[in-house]
Amino acid sequence: MNLGSYLSRSSMFWPDREALVCGERRWTYRQLEAVTNRLASALLARGVAPGQAVATFAGNSDQVVVTEMALYKGAFLRVPINARLATEEIEHILTDAAVRVLFTDAPRAEPARAAAGRSATDCLVIDCDRDLADLLAEGSDEPVAIDVDEHDPAVLNFTSGSTGKLKAAVQTQGNRLANMRKLLMNPDGAPSTEERYLAAGPITHATGMGILAALSRGATVVVLPQWDAGEFLRTIEAERITSTFLVPIMLNMVLADAAITATDLSSLERLAVGGAPVSPQRLRQAVEAFGPVIMQGYGLGETTSGVTVLTRQDVLTGTTTDPELLLSCGRAMFDTEVRVVDGEGRPVPAGVHGEVVVRGPDCVREYWNEPELSAETFRDGWVHTGDVGYLREDGYLFIVDRKKDMIISGGFNVYSSEVEAVLYEHPDVAEACVVGVPDEKWGEAVKAVVIPRPGAEVSAEALIDFCGERLSRVKKPKSVEFVADLPINRNGKIDRRAVREPYWSDTARNVH
Repeated sequence: MNLGSYLSRSSMFWPDREALVCGERRWTYRQLEAVTNRLASALLARGVAPGQAVATFAGNSDQVVVTEMALYKGAFLRVPINARLATEEIEHILTDAAVRVLFTDAPRAEPARAAAGRSATDCLVIDCDRDLADLLAEGSDEPVAIDVDEHDPAVLNFTSGSTGKLKAAVQTQGNRLANMRKLLMNPDGAPSTEERYLAAGPITHATGMGILAALSRGATVVVLPQWDAGEFLRTIEAERITSTFLVPIMLNMVLADAAITATDLSSLERLAVGGAPVSPQRLRQAVEAFGPVIMQGYGLGETTSGVTVLTRQDVLTGTTTDPELLLSCGRAMFDTEVRVVDGEGRPVPAGVHGEVVVRGPDCVREYWNEPELSAETFRDGWVHTGDVGYLREDGYLFIVDRKKDMIISGGFNVYSSEVEAVLYEHPDVAEACVVGVPDEKWGEAVKAVVIPRPGAEVSAEALIDFCGERLSRVKKPKSVEFVADLPINRNGKIDRRAVREPYWSDTARNVH
């Protein structure tokens, strides 16, 4: 069944119910159905064929949701691009995915056109703030639902690879359907017609994963155009929000906002935290501020959706009788299987550390145009996450470290090798090692430990600025430390773990 058909079904049952809200703009299901049909048919009329790639590079808006639903209806390959990526990274994605159309907005139109012009693909750029109305005029309100196979690619989820190169998990129609099914069978509450879901973070990331499930049940999706902790709180009160999702950095900002004590939060039933590990102290503070509505989860692009869930009751229990639970990311959800295995792929006993592997119908089977990396990550039906953890006897999963050199800063993935490659371009850098260090605001911050070339007088600020010119803001180092030497392991390589360890020695676990 075409994923866009679930919106059509909802428009049949609840045509006049409010489906989508963004600022002053409000869409009923009838209106959302009509505009998504019109956009899908306009793209088909322009010669974009089902299966061809169409990308979005824009901030949060109702237009992004409209585009997503239209792409499902037309069976186009959706390519959501992180709005913080640099022009060179956008260019790589457009070329790698052979993107035919790129939807953007006014603030990003210039880098979007620059990336499209430099890419090796014939890509039409549509500025939604200026050009979308003209494109919609070429379409029709008549229903659009192109037949698809469950194995057909639906979404290319681009993230930084372990080599620093952008890679895309190929999420199929079946993967996305399994994600929707899992959310609708969430053991800690599922969307209903009374749900009012606030999409507060980037829709291109985990925040957007719940939108299709919400719309399939006649719920209302409220989009926060730009992140602001105060506006988040005001929106909960004004729109009577019942559920939302935050990454830890956003939760930290909300808890620090003085308005939280004066805001009516009584409508909120579920506040999920994910995208990066969150400290037990933050979870306790969140329960104090919001009440027993806090839940936490663990997932990744390669699994399409959440793998485990720490329910509201689990979090509450963690604040009272079982404090260890606040270090856990919960138990496996619905039809997902989770194991912890040794280096040979054999399950290890409860309490023993190993690599976390995941299997289920929402797990992808390959990376786009990356056969070697695919063979390494997807083996015998299991996704090898690269995360190190252990299972408790009662099924709770604990992530204790990362096998790969990934840093999660503010919910965004940063790979050390990518930053190091830029640092090595600087003429005054002899050796560099980039690690994640604890940060109260961001969860982890990017830190560069550098051996300068003899006689060099480079400053930390100069290196940070140098990286900022070549990397997106989230990837550039927040701090630089100069040293005379770096630890070397038995293989003659820089021992990253030894560099990283002193910064984490006082924490309860090796990821914040």
